[in-house]
Amino acid sequence: MGSLHTSLCDSLNCKYPVIQTAMGWVATPRLVIASIEAGAFAFLAGAVMEIEEIESCIDEIQSKTDKSFGLNFHFFQNNANQIVDLVIKKELKAVSYGRSPDKELIVKLKEAGILCIPTVGALNHALKAESLGADILVVQGAEGGGHTGIIPTDELLPQVVESVSIPVVAAGGFKDGKGLNKALDFGAVGIAMGTRFMMTTDSPVPTQTLDRYLQASISDILVTKKFDGLPHRLINNKLINKVNKSSPLELLIFALKNGFKYKKMTNSSYLDLFKVGFSLFKSDPLKPAQTLMAVNSAVIIQKAMVDGLPEEGAMPSGCVAGEINNLVSCDELVQSIIKEAKEYL
Repeated sequence: MGSLHTSLCDSLNCKYPVIQTAMGWVATPRLVIASIEAGAFAFLAGAVMEIEEIESCIDEIQSKTDKSFGLNFHFFQNNANQIVDLVIKKELKAVSYGRSPDKELIVKLKEAGILCIPTVGALNHALKAESLGADILVVQGAEGGGHTGIIPTDELLPQVVESVSIPVVAAGGFKDGKGLNKALDFGAVGIAMGTRFMMTTDSPVPTQTLDRYLQASISDILVTKKFDGLPHRLINNKLINKVNKSSPLELLIFALKNGFKYKKMTNSSYLDLFKVGFSLFKSDPLKPAQTLMAVNSAVIIQKAMVDGLPEEGAMPSGCVAGEINNLVSCDELVQSIIKEAKEYL
């Protein structure tokens, strides 16, 4: 392996081949600015914001730095068309997304010069994403936090690299320079990290919740499908333990309660909720309670990541949280990754 400067650096106008992913309630302007000033590329988490807040956050970032960054959102959001228009208007460098990609909106973004960078967790999803126009793929192995696949990164990454013709970024289980080198050796053009950037002194996550992440061992971090019907890696706590033990009826009641909170938080109509739920159902045929949980999971995550109530909310987490016992700044993190990677070149 040669230089740490890869095609990813050229494509995203970043100094190092490292991406800070868009964690809901975490990838705020504060973390994005710290990440891109450190030399990484970063995505603002737009999936949990209304259009006015997204624009305000973009303006805040652009007023404090001239470095490139991107926006994450879901194509099934009821304001997806507005978001795409805003991304083009603000001349962002890239967008990231996951389920239910919209081919027409992808074409619109690409025609405006916006790079489309979906996250996938399986080879068939990678091939579909490429066919729909993805410019770069973030391939997340089972070690990743939040919604994740079942195939370990070491197995999934080479499969995708060998099967697609576009650049691939590795995600799931990365935290240091050794990991970056390993990803590059597999043929990736860089790494993407969520949990590791979240566990920094630049993170907006409340101290009580960050302390819970620092206390977590690898055995505390589990994958459950009962949270929203899809494999979801989280730190086990009172809430997740309760969800895992709940009957279908108990899950439905819990989901309905949070659904009303989500409706109020987002100013959505019942029709909006139905449209989002139907989009999710088409993408992944979930049970009714889990479909509703998927729609309003942001409310549940918000309790931990915003309100500072780690036992009452959900804490998405990659396996690496169990190996991290101190917080450093984004700059210290990125510099340590690059320094270690260069030592092992």
